[in-house]
Order: sequence, then structure tokens, then C-alpha cells
Amino acid sequence: MATRPVFETSFSAPYYTERQIEFVWNKGLNINQKRKNVIALHGAYKDKVPTKNVLEISSKSLQEDGLLLSAFKLQKFVPSLGRTLAVENLYQGGKIFENGGPCLDMYDMTPKEAKKDERLHSLGLVTGFYYEGHIFPIEHYDAFYNWIYINALIENPDLSAPLLNYDAFTDIEYNPQTGLSCQARSAAIYVSLMKLGRIEIAKEFEMFTQTVYSCTP
Repeated sequence: MATRPVFETSFSAPYYTERQIEFVWNKGLNINQKRKNVIALHGAYKDKVPTKNVLEISSKSLQEDGLLLSAFKLQKFVPSLGRTLAVENLYQGGKIFENGGPCLDMYDMTPKEAKKDERLHSLGLVTGFYYEGHIFPIEHYDAFYNWIYINALIENPDLSAPLLNYDAFTDIEYNPQTGLSCQARSAAIYVSLMKLGRIEIAKEFEMFTQTVYSCTP
């Protein structure tokens, strides 16, 4: 058995709720096994909350809406470069560590290469994030990732519009014991803000954090 979170929309800060779901885990690292886990997780979730419409957002998704919104595929325009980059590259390449970074050469890697770069583990703890000449704090551990991902959604309305058909999100690759940021959580926040008509707060990082994390001690 395994337990993974499902992120549901919410109309008050932090604009998502996290429901832990236990399900039968299929061992193995190949895509077929991971997709079996998606099916098992969604099945266990629907048993508890049958009225919710759930979407897997990852490169292992069986749903096209979720597959296209994987951080490996979703693109964010970078004005200083005049081109778009995958959210994953911006997140990993923008990390500032105790002993180095940001590693902007990760911008030119594939998303998979950036996520597996050995510097992510050899340069110490993350102390902040860099993007477009600005350094962003880690007062809230997932704020930068959520902000970048949500702004990428805003920039890609054709891809993000289907999210409004869902009210719960998963990422089978996310393990809360080993990871901090999660695209499923970001999607839940985005949908909540969209339905509330408050998505404009995501345009500025400070406004975004003040609003979304207003209930955080």
C-alpha cells in the first residue's frame, strides 16, 4: 500500500486542500507501472469522493489534458531570452544553493537532464530562486514553483482552459517525503483563483505570496 495526496480546489487561502489517499501500489519504474498507480490512486479517491472530477498532471498521465500540462512540457516565456522554456528548466536552473547557483546552463538542457543534474544534490541547501534578474526568497517553500507554473498556465490559455473542468489534481511522480513542489498543487491553486476571479494576483510574486500564503504562520 501507498499514500499520496490529492489536491482539491478551495475558495479560501491557501486555495487548495490536500486529501491523503491510500491505495495499492504497483512496484516498478516503467511507465506502465506508474500508470497503473495513477489508475489505482484515482480509483481509491473516487471511492471516497465520487462527485469530484480528478486529473493526473504528469508525464505519466493517461489524460491528454494532464499530459500536456506536465512541467516537462508546459512552456513559460522568458522576456530576456525572447523564447519559451519548460517550467521544469526554469525551476531547476533558477535554484540558488548554499554553495553555488543559479545554474542557468540548465535552461539549455532537456527538462529530464535538468531534473537529474548532480549539482542539485552537491551544492547544499536551496536558499532562494533566480528569475529574470530577481532573487526570490524561500520563506514559503513552494511559492516560486507555484508562481512560475501558474504564470505559464496564464500564458497558455488553450492548454489551461480544460483545467476548469476538474476540481481535484494528482501527480503520481510527487512523493511528499522527498519532494516539496508539486504541479498538481499549483493547478489546484490556479483553478481556485480562476473561479474566484482573482487570477490577476498571480502576476506579481509579492501579491501572490501575500494572498495564497496569508494563512501560513
